Amino acid sequence: MKGQSGERTLPFSVLLSSPGPIVVGAGLLIGRSSTQLADFIRRTAELAAIVVSWAVYRVLRRGGEPDSARRRRLERTANGFVGGAMCLSGAAMLVLALFSGGAEKGNVIPGLVIAGLGVTTNGWFWFRYRTLDRREPSAILAAQSRLYRAKTLVDGCVTAALATLALAPASPAARYVDLGGSAAVALYMVISGVLIVRGGSRAERTV
Repeated sequence: MKGQSGERTLPFSVLLSSPGPIVVGAGLLIGRSSTQLADFIRRTAELAAIVVSWAVYRVLRRGGEPDSARRRRLERTANGFVGGAMCLSGAAMLVLALFSGGAEKGNVIPGLVIAGLGVTTNGWFWFRYRTLDRREPSAILAAQSRLYRAKTLVDGCVTAALATLALAPASPAARYVDLGGSAAVALYMVISGVLIVRGGSRAERTV
């Protein structure tokens, strides 16, 4: 039935995204990489965004939902909250990266493993949501496709940064790679947040 594929994929996204913040957060207990900390904040904000998208998608697919104007207000409010949180998180991460200093980074392996797995998993979800949006056009599914495309690219950057720290932690380049990785994540957060807010303010497509 139309819409059921999206309703199955969104909770699956939540299920697979949930361990990320937990594992990366636990890794921060033994590692102090600014890229790893930025990645933890990013994954937590993304998980919240996916949960909100799932909840809104279910409401919009159910019969007897509120009138169209109220549903649009609900979607704009949710998108504004999520987008604003991502922008603030990105700004905070950039400040953190700039003033984190050159302290020993510790063990970054947990974050590296999660980021490496994220490249494959998020890449699959990117193509899955793109296919679903073409089959049953939806603003929420289109937004998830863009989100997972960005997640795939950022996980690639995080993987490269943490791999450098793991293989050559004492290298003079490690500090700059770590700074570049966290700055890339911060920039992604800000841009994604702005796009979510702007997309929510238009919301012209029928969900």
